[in-house]
Amino acid sequence: MIVVKTPEQIEKMRVAGNLVAQTLDLVEATGRPGVKTAALDAMAEEFIRSHGGEPAFKGYLDYPATLCISIDDEVVHGIPGERELREGQIVSVDVGVCWQGWYADAARTLQIGPVPAAAARLLLVTQEALRRGIAQARHGNRLGDISAAVQTHAEENGYSVVRDLVGHGIGRKMHEEPQVPNFGRPHTGPELKPGMVLAIEPMINAGAARIQFDADKWTVRTVDGSLSAHFEHTVAVTDNGPDILTVVAGGV
Repeated sequence: MIVVKTPEQIEKMRVAGNLVAQTLDLVEATGRPGVKTAALDAMAEEFIRSHGGEPAFKGYLDYPATLCISIDDEVVHGIPGERELREGQIVSVDVGVCWQGWYADAARTLQIGPVPAAAARLLLVTQEALRRGIAQARHGNRLGDISAAVQTHAEENGYSVVRDLVGHGIGRKMHEEPQVPNFGRPHTGPELKPGMVLAIEPMINAGAARIQFDADKWTVRTVDGSLSAHFEHTVAVTDNGPDILTVVAGGV
């Protein structure tokens, strides 16, 4: 069942989303060559808790960390540890926060120092795919309009979208209905209505769409070893268009 939120509930989610955005800003400012992913994770957890939030991922289905940190050909769910960041890598960072029982979730892919032009282009295309998907999150549109916008932009630029993982509704739970695929047909699926809140998250591969799980049963990577990028926002559907909740207050 798709749960529609009240304006008051959405404002609580905005507080959680603001904290998500601040956490990602902090990780982006700190992530540089030589920094261990475990150090970034510890910093993020301390920051979230010190600002009244709870790390949404830690303990969820026994996931052991606050952040998901996925490097180069890793798509999502990389577990922080003793790996050190290296110049030239692209690093996807995903974080969720719970504030007073309400959730928000976002991700971005970072460049560690200068990266190859092909990697930089993948990031730009994935960010634009997210923007185009968000632009379709309007009252009266259909869920398929979001999915089709993401898929079309990715494939027109020679990339593939991951089909085995999807975005999702979000609110009192981290994952709610509906699922939000990154592929689909326009004008299909549930009608978008004010109060629906969606985590829209393109996962786009430079090569083929196929993915596989590592032995840790969490880390997902491309089968062909190609680079992957991941960007995500939590977005509320309103009468006045999409409202991005996972930005710093006053930001864009």
